[in-house]
Amino acid sequence: MTHQIDPSLNRRKLRLELRRAREHTNLSQREAAERVEWSQSKLIRIETGTVGVSVSDLRALLTLYGVTDPELAEELEQAARGSKGPSWWSGYHDVITPQFAQYLGYEGAADSLHTYHPIVVPGHLQTRAYAEALLTPRDLDESMFSRVVDLRMERQQRMFDDSGRPACAFVLDEAAVRRQVGGKGVLEEQLGFLLDLGSRPEVSVRVLPFEAGAHYSTLGSFVLLGFPDDDDLLYLEHAAGSMTGGEDLSLLARYQECFREITDRALDEPESADLISRVRQDLGVH
Repeated sequence: MTHQIDPSLNRRKLRLELRRAREHTNLSQREAAERVEWSQSKLIRIETGTVGVSVSDLRALLTLYGVTDPELAEELEQAARGSKGPSWWSGYHDVITPQFAQYLGYEGAADSLHTYHPIVVPGHLQTRAYAEALLTPRDLDESMFSRVVDLRMERQQRMFDDSGRPACAFVLDEAAVRRQVGGKGVLEEQLGFLLDLGSRPEVSVRVLPFEAGAHYSTLGSFVLLGFPDDDDLLYLEHAAGSMTGGEDLSLLARYQECFREITDRALDEPESADLISRVRQDLGVH
């Protein structure tokens, strides 16, 4: 299954190229906005990728920044034409926060994803039954419950649809592998799904065993997104969610080092698959 380029990816391309072009001219955002007679907030929204760009607005900026390469100009005009309209997750606007919507845009553009979860199987890897069991204690109304699960499943499908998705490395704490979310039958299916995904060449699933001890992120999950043309981004998963990139390099570096440390302590892929298989067999479902 293939998907059209999401508008958020076109907005991201414009964000990067237009910011780079402005900085090359040594113009501040305020100065650039004044030159084209815009509000500064409009330029900021364009440079953060939160809005699309019309072709006429794009041409005004390219003229201001002295961008004369016809191939680049045509490429950016195509991106501008594709920057309007809703993203795939817009239909779930009632069940996701603006912060998480912004994160999904970044996730769709990343070429690598590294994540650690100490408590449960992360959303990227959950079966529908596991996701439903995990959400049940939240006491959501029925329609919202179904939509949250549908969002999680569509996100997963897009990530693993074999159309050039990012290289993914997942480290799960042993507690996440053993916790019987939904009971033995649900966990048995979930562990089988982990084994299936972990067998793919672009996906790494590893387990951090109990004997690994404490580390920096013992109490919290996190995601590191990598990009070939931009700063890496850190997403800390908690009730409100939070993202940080180049504006907090020390925190980003701390979690990058944390993931390296966790990876060093984790079982390798074959050992992890063996552990998951043993836990699955011990459930005695079949």
